[in-house]
Amino acid sequence: MSLSEQTQELVNNFINGLDEHDKAAIMGGFETIRNTPYGVDALRVGDQAKDFRLPNASGGEQTLALLLKEGPLVISFYRGGWCPYCNLEFKALSDVLPKINQLGAKLIGISPELPDNSMSTKEKHQLPFDVLSDVGNKVAREYGIVMDVPPSMVPLYIKWGLNVPRTNGDESWELPIPATYVIDEDGKVTFAFVNKNYTERCEPAEIIKALQSLADAA
Repeated sequence: MSLSEQTQELVNNFINGLDEHDKAAIMGGFETIRNTPYGVDALRVGDQAKDFRLPNASGGEQTLALLLKEGPLVISFYRGGWCPYCNLEFKALSDVLPKINQLGAKLIGISPELPDNSMSTKEKHQLPFDVLSDVGNKVAREYGIVMDVPPSMVPLYIKWGLNVPRTNGDESWELPIPATYVIDEDGKVTFAFVNKNYTERCEPAEIIKALQSLADAA
């Protein structure tokens, strides 16, 4: 089953399990997202990636410049370890990580979670790649991929125990648009997937295809 099929199945099961009030709130939230300009200023293919310095889950730091010295980089911006769609994506990315590495690239995840919560995410899901903490969505903002949780969804998030401000250590309900970038060693974006519909994610096969093209051109 493809990642898109898995996420669609999750959406269907989730929506079908809601009562009518919650279902209306969620569908209203999806409609709000569809009608926003979120992502229009996101980095695209051909753009120069913005450098960053971010803490990782083990207490160290990573910068884009240093990571690119080791080869091409795949960056997955994700909402948080609490997000079931992110968890499906984690599994799919973990499954193709050996192929990513074989093609000379590294994979990192970036979320606005506090470092301690990023560590919990990495441990809970046994992630075989580094996750970086972008508190305040500062890097996500530079990449043009910040969005707000729709107001109609906020009470439901709280009801379900998803306290985004507490998890992220700020007062906002801002999250990154789930986005996947492949960046070559010169810092140029060679592949970009940006979709404000957070239930839809990049197929790992597309990442492998993009990395193969880089390898073939080398």
